[in-house]
Amino acid sequence: MHKKMTITLDEAVYEGLYRTVGKRRMSQFIENLIRPYVLDTAMDKAYQEMAADKVRESEAMEWCNSLASDVANVTR
Repeated sequence: MHKKMTITLDEAVYEGLYRTVGKRRMSQFIENLIRPYVLDTAMDKAYQEMAADKVRESEAMEWCNSLASDVANVTR
């Protein structure tokens, strides 16, 4: 759900924003800039980047599997 908001900008800033991103894209541009400061998405992004690292994931799986076999050996 989106909320409508009115903000005040210096005329030169507005014109630069208009030239750079265009009238129909200003809201999304500003939202993308502000989002990291107001929402805690840093961890989400970090987890996505880690999951995309196939070498790291393979090493992590190998480590987990070796721990599981260690635990199995202790409980016998």
